Amino acid sequence: MSTDAPTAAHRADSHDLIRVQGARVNNLKDVSVEIPKRRLTVFTGVSGSGKSSLVFGTIAAESQRMINETYSAFVQGFMPTLARPDVDVLDGLTTAIIVDQERMGANARSTVGTATDVNAMLRILFSRLGQPYIGSPQAFSFNVASVSGSGAITIERGEATTKERRSFTVTGGMCPRCEGMGSVNDIDLTQLFDETKSLAEGALTIPGYTADGWSVRIFTGSGFLDADKPIKDYTKKELHDFLYRDPVKVKIGDINLTYEGLVPKLQKSMLSKDREAMQPHIRAFVDRAVTFTTCPDCGGTRLSEAARSSKIGGISIADACAMQISDLAEWVNGLDEPSVAPLLSALRQTLESFVEIGLGYLSLDRPAGTLSGGEAQRTKIIRHLGSSLTDVTYVFDEPTIGLHPHDIQRMNELLLRLRDKGNTVLVVEHKPEMIAIADHVVDLGPRAGTAGGTITYTGSLDGLRASDTLTGHHLDDRATLKDTVRTPTGTLAIRGASSHNLRDVDVDIPLGMLVVVTGVAGSGKSSLVHGSIPASEGVISIDQAAIRGSRRSNPATYTGLLDPIRKAFAKANGVKPALFSSNSEGACPNCNGAGVIYTDLGIMAGVSTVCEVCEGKRFQASVLEYRLGGRDISEVLAMSVTTADEFFGSGEARTPAAHSILSRLVDVGLGYLSLGQPLTTLSGGERQRLKLATHLSEQGGVYVLDEPTTGLHLADVEQLLGLLDRLVDSGKSVIVVEHHQAVMAHADWIIDLGPGAGHDGGLVVFEGTPAELVAAKSTLTGQHLAAYVGA
Repeated sequence: MSTDAPTAAHRADSHDLIRVQGARVNNLKDVSVEIPKRRLTVFTGVSGSGKSSLVFGTIAAESQRMINETYSAFVQGFMPTLARPDVDVLDGLTTAIIVDQERMGANARSTVGTATDVNAMLRILFSRLGQPYIGSPQAFSFNVASVSGSGAITIERGEATTKERRSFTVTGGMCPRCEGMGSVNDIDLTQLFDETKSLAEGALTIPGYTADGWSVRIFTGSGFLDADKPIKDYTKKELHDFLYRDPVKVKIGDINLTYEGLVPKLQKSMLSKDREAMQPHIRAFVDRAVTFTTCPDCGGTRLSEAARSSKIGGISIADACAMQISDLAEWVNGLDEPSVAPLLSALRQTLESFVEIGLGYLSLDRPAGTLSGGEAQRTKIIRHLGSSLTDVTYVFDEPTIGLHPHDIQRMNELLLRLRDKGNTVLVVEHKPEMIAIADHVVDLGPRAGTAGGTITYTGSLDGLRASDTLTGHHLDDRATLKDTVRTPTGTLAIRGASSHNLRDVDVDIPLGMLVVVTGVAGSGKSSLVHGSIPASEGVISIDQAAIRGSRRSNPATYTGLLDPIRKAFAKANGVKPALFSSNSEGACPNCNGAGVIYTDLGIMAGVSTVCEVCEGKRFQASVLEYRLGGRDISEVLAMSVTTADEFFGSGEARTPAAHSILSRLVDVGLGYLSLGQPLTTLSGGERQRLKLATHLSEQGGVYVLDEPTTGLHLADVEQLLGLLDRLVDSGKSVIVVEHHQAVMAHADWIIDLGPGAGHDGGLVVFEGTPAELVAAKSTLTGQHLAAYVGA
């Protein structure tokens, strides 16, 4: 056997860089960078410096757009159309798989099991092995109803036409009582009307149902009811017609309308909507009038009696879905059935991935909408862990969110495993523990918004430490424990808390202090804080639920800042406020106040062009002639929060109502945002701080914050701690659910939950000052915090 002399490297192996030249997406300023392939690259920089714009908005977006173009025109019609990013050159891209922090859809029918395909595998398993046999896999699905029917069908064969009788049955697993939802709603009729009044006197107490409005007129003019008779005097038939009558056509005056009983009408118009999407006054009414109780027929399992009766070794599919995933993995490991061996091995692999990634404490019947951003992101990662794809670019958006320092180590191992299979891993991250494993670091800055968008450093971690950048300066920051802690002004007593995995927890939360609730992911922190603290008038809870808003929404509209600005402009110019709204009378007629014109090109990426009439200013030319303090409304909306704060704080444009909102935005570190920037372009951390700013004005005594350091750079965490201190010093109580050691070290009091996750957690394992926790080192948190402060 002879060997040739070593030859030069093959040309195909020379493409080992992703090259970006001239990227201008969002706030990027002609960014050019080279990223090594088959390595782990971490992107750092302050919140709003352009990390997501470079990684998601440029590299990942172009990769996905080019892959979509390989499909047929028919398939592309069903896919989201992506515009080409504003960049000169993108070279060396590979297929991008994006694992972002977007919460899973809050569809009431979506559970952890259905979102990860584990339920589909379990249904096949039970349809093959379950005793007694009840039918195909869909007989175990809570989304398939049982239906049957029969009738005559007409069949044409050649010239002849024959009729045959056919019948069909579909056996589904849906509980008929709750229709697979697991809960039934009861409407409290006393909250819908005042029975001592008649309809003409305004008996209905539902928002929007005024005595002279069409909603009520359809009842009074239908002929079924006496409009002047008090509801308590209705006959049985009248009451049924009023509340439950099926839809029927009626004529009121000259108009044909559909009359329907009040209860089914409300169920269609209000109760079928997502609660979070409702306007506040309607949400308050629904919370008052509707009670949701566990379905008595299926016990909340969503499944029919037949589906619950078929078992494997005494376990039904409902029992399997209710188990903690780590226990379910053990049960599946114990099944030995050669006839379904491939299915069992796939199921084992997926369940073990859950345990490995630190989600073994979840159960498959947990609604997907209740997962935190970090849990949702890790659930998506499970799909990719067992993948045999290589040379793929995996893009992660802060995978450490919601992770205790103990869990971050596991996440690091996963990312390195993906890299070692020959993949390019791009991670947007702030935590030093994750930056430490990077092969290559790209730092963006120097600041946020318009003061960012440039590359301040690329290279190794040691080089970043030595560099003169904000991240370099703060990388080795370690918060120190406080010398003295505040004294409590009272206590908030929680007794017998048992929601989710809490085990009859009794705890006193001191008031007038900065209290941090911590513990490993899944230990019961959110259950304790959101589920057990009485939601009285004085408690303001700021969670991580997404901000709802279209590309027409911006910080000025979301915070209510635009109202005092419009009134100030109107008063200064003697015209009405509606002229200064780009969604109302003042809108440019050509682009309807959007500032750009969107052209839908079917399967091609839509094109957006700046409106040539208003030049992107969104307002009619006549409106821009009105000025306040020498500026027109479009110039004010283009200002940054800091500039606007000075503008409305003094001088001719002084507007106290606007100034107070702007100073709160500066307080939470959003001074760099422009007032008119679309909400859709804000990062996750920016959205949560925007929400925090809107709640700062509320008259509450207790603030509950859920991981406020999400998306915050190390330098921004200091500013956040300053804000929390100011809140506490002003007499408020602040309770923070948090994993960040800097926040723990800064706390006056720590409540640590654990010792593990799921049914291994749910207990208070420590309560006291941070110094006592560090000295004891008795819990996982104590050990990590001691290492962090160098004790």
